[in-house]
Amino acid sequence: MASVVETAIRGVVTKGIQAVAGFNRARMHEDAPHPFLTGIHTPMAEERTLTNLTVTGTIPAELSGRYVRIGPNPFKPDPRGHHWFIGDGMVHGVRLSGGKAEWYRNRYIRSQILEAAGGPKAAPGPRRSARDGVNTNVVHIAGKITAIVEAGSTPVQLDENLETVAYTDFGGSLTAPFTAHPHEDPLTGEFHAITYDAMTPDRVWHVVLSPEGKVVRELEVPVQHGPSIHECTITKNYVVIFDLPVTFSMKSLIAGQGFPYRWNPDHKARVGLLPKAGTADQIVWCDVDPCYVFHVANSYEDADGKVIIDSAVYETMFSEGPEGPDGKAIGFERWTLDPAGGKVARQTIDAAAQEFPRPDERFFGQDYRYAWAIGIPSDGDLAFVGAQPLYRHDLKTGERTAHDFGAGRVPGEFVFVPRAADAPEGEGWMIGYVIDTNTETTDLVILDASDMALPPVAAVHIPHRVPPGFHGNWLPDV
Repeated sequence: MASVVETAIRGVVTKGIQAVAGFNRARMHEDAPHPFLTGIHTPMAEERTLTNLTVTGTIPAELSGRYVRIGPNPFKPDPRGHHWFIGDGMVHGVRLSGGKAEWYRNRYIRSQILEAAGGPKAAPGPRRSARDGVNTNVVHIAGKITAIVEAGSTPVQLDENLETVAYTDFGGSLTAPFTAHPHEDPLTGEFHAITYDAMTPDRVWHVVLSPEGKVVRELEVPVQHGPSIHECTITKNYVVIFDLPVTFSMKSLIAGQGFPYRWNPDHKARVGLLPKAGTADQIVWCDVDPCYVFHVANSYEDADGKVIIDSAVYETMFSEGPEGPDGKAIGFERWTLDPAGGKVARQTIDAAAQEFPRPDERFFGQDYRYAWAIGIPSDGDLAFVGAQPLYRHDLKTGERTAHDFGAGRVPGEFVFVPRAADAPEGEGWMIGYVIDTNTETTDLVILDASDMALPPVAAVHIPHRVPPGFHGNWLPDV
């Protein structure tokens, strides 16, 4: 924990730096077009509730719950210093029950930032700082719909209609930063996360939540340069820490950039194996060639005790423009780490550019067979406007199959939903939003997860464009 004196000094320094950053941001060209504020990314101007939704096909009767995705939707778009990752959070959800689509709703996360900009009144609850925007993921934690973001705000609880209820520090148990990607261990019900804070560049945290939604562990892990750690992963015995060369950039912050992280070739790339109940000095660090990972499909320990990690990998990240992700995607890779130490062994599973890999979450942290991922443009343009099939990887046979959504149709992340709690791995549906740029509309598409060649099982038609967001999940009725 930082001392009172340290915290006070940091607060004074931060206020001065933020003043300079604000001055430099105000000098930028406010009419300059921004790739993440225009075109397919143009923010929605209003909240809507739609109950008369048209459906093509047949919605499986087993689907009872909500598909919810969150993403940035700036209330007052301003291109000056804007980065895709920092816009006001907006959730978009469709409720399915009894084979019907009961409603679509989109709602802003009621932050203090939003209220200060003239938006709806802020929700109550504890904040870590004035930067309380939440826009990156929506999950169930202890049965509650929870919106989350990395390196900033405390989480936000939503009600069954996606209205913001309150910010939460899990009953006062959370004192460390939180993350956009806590991973639930299906064998224990615990959530594990690696978290960071831009104003604390010399450490990150291993945070563990109990199945009841209380923080039971906040372990500090020493690092250098303030790495941006978007994702972690777990195995039976380990939490995996990705300490890769995207780090805090004071130069970018002072220049007025809203997301001050850049590719840092001077930062050593490494991956850490932290025993789940271990201490920081027990971490085994394995060197890896410089690269970056946003998202992991899965990880597990093989018969020899080595750690296997499957993820979407980039050659670099945030090395070009300041507007959004700009790295060259180099495919879906398998990394092998030895708990005895050494360098990460990398193997290409599929060289096609892809993102948002997802497994059957019932097998997270365990040996598994299937992963799905969205293809992305291979030219480094990550505005998500190119041809984007949905890939299905059979990791036992090496077969890759794909679903083509058609010309001008742009999918976001798709999530696997099992047909039943005890269904075999991969037996169920893939669900996600698909934008039709030809008509400026969106479909919630349901696919048979076992056969990408089949046409959609069903599509719920939303009569407007849902801007590309970040992460979504199927939240079953509880």
